[in-house]
Amino acid sequence: MDPIRNPYAPGAGQRPPELAGRDHELGAFEVVLERVANGRPERSLILTGLRGVGKTVLLNALRSSAVRAGWGTGKLEARPDQPLRRPLSSALHTAVRELGHPHSDDVDHVLGVIKSFAQRDAGPDAKLRERWNPGIDVPAVRGRADSGDIEIDLVELLSDVGGLGSDLGKGVAVFIDEMQDLGPDDVSALCAACHEISQASLPVIVVGAGLPHLPAVLSASKSYSERLFRYQRIDRLDRDAADHALSAPAKEEGAEFTADALDAMFTATGGYPYFIQAYGKEVWELAPRSPVTADDVAVAAPAAQNELAVGFFGSRYDRATPGEREYLRAMADAAEQHEDADSVPTAAVADLLGRKPQSLSPARDTLMKKGLIYSGERGRIAFTVPHFGRYLRDQA
Repeated sequence: MDPIRNPYAPGAGQRPPELAGRDHELGAFEVVLERVANGRPERSLILTGLRGVGKTVLLNALRSSAVRAGWGTGKLEARPDQPLRRPLSSALHTAVRELGHPHSDDVDHVLGVIKSFAQRDAGPDAKLRERWNPGIDVPAVRGRADSGDIEIDLVELLSDVGGLGSDLGKGVAVFIDEMQDLGPDDVSALCAACHEISQASLPVIVVGAGLPHLPAVLSASKSYSERLFRYQRIDRLDRDAADHALSAPAKEEGAEFTADALDAMFTATGGYPYFIQAYGKEVWELAPRSPVTADDVAVAAPAAQNELAVGFFGSRYDRATPGEREYLRAMADAAEQHEDADSVPTAAVADLLGRKPQSLSPARDTLMKKGLIYSGERGRIAFTVPHFGRYLRDQA
C-alpha cells in the first residue's frame, strides 16, 4: 500500500495516530485538573510501566490536557547524572510563561526565584553563578530558594509558583519522565515539596512517569509517599484496544484488516503499543492491497522483528558490557525455566552462572542503573523491556 499514507508511528515517545485504551487515565486527569483549579485537595500522579507501553506518550497527552485547561505546564526528563535544579527551573520557567499572569511585578518576582534556585546549582562561586544564565532576564531573588538545601529550596520555589497560579485560579503542572533516574536527595526533596504544597492547598501537581519500581524508589525516600501520590500502572492494551489502535488509523486511510489479520497482529505484538506501531508500519509497507490479511502479517513479520531487534532491543543490549550481557542471558534462561514469569529469583541467575549471588551484585546494580532490569521485590529481578528474554534467547 502507499507508503506515504502509512499512518503508523513506531517512534520513541511519538504519539500514535490513535491513542487507544487510555480513555480512563485521560478522563481521570481531567477531574484532577478541575478539582485542583477549584481549590479541592488532590494528589500528584505517578505513571509506571515497562518500556514500550506508552508512558511518555500518555504523559504528553496529559500535559496537552493541562494546557487546554489553561494551566501552566513544564516537562523534563530525569537523568541519573544530572541534578534536578536546572531542568526543573527550565520546566517551571515555561510553566510561568504559559500562565500569562497580568501583573508583571509578580511574575518577575517568581522568575527571579526560579533563577536563584537554578543558579544555586552552579556551586558556591558567586562569579560562576552569575555567568550561568538559565534564560531568565530578571535579577535573581536572593534569599529565596537558594539556601543550598534542595528540600528547603524546592518547597519555597513551588510555593511561590503555586501562589502565582492561585492568583489566576489556574494550576501549574510539572511533568517528569524517567522519574526513577532522579538522585536520592532530589526524590526526597520532591516528595517533601509535594507534601507541603498539598497541605497548603496550592494548585501545583507533579505528574511523573517511570519504570515499575518507581513506587519503591519513592517509598524508600519518604514513607508517606504511598499516600502522597496516586499510582497508575500503565500496561499493554487489551484485545479490543489493540484492534482499535490498528483499525482506526487504517480506516482513516480507506483500508482495513481482516479478523484473521487482527488475530495474527495481537499474537505477534502481545498488545504492547510500541510493538503494535512497529508491526503496523511494516505490514502497511508490504501489504499489496486492502484488506490486510493474516498472510500479509506473516510476510511482514521478519521486517518488523528486525526493526524491533535493532531499534528497541538491540540498542539497549549494546549498552551492556560483556559481563552484564552474560547476566542478561542468564536472566533470559532463568525466565524460560520459570515459564517466562514476570520476574526471576536472583539466586536462579547465580546458579546458571555458577556464581555466588553476592559476586554478581555489581553487574546487577549497574544493569539497574542503566534501566535494563529492575527489582520489584527483594530477591527477584525482571527486564524493563517486554519480550527481552525472548529476544536474547533468539540471538543465542
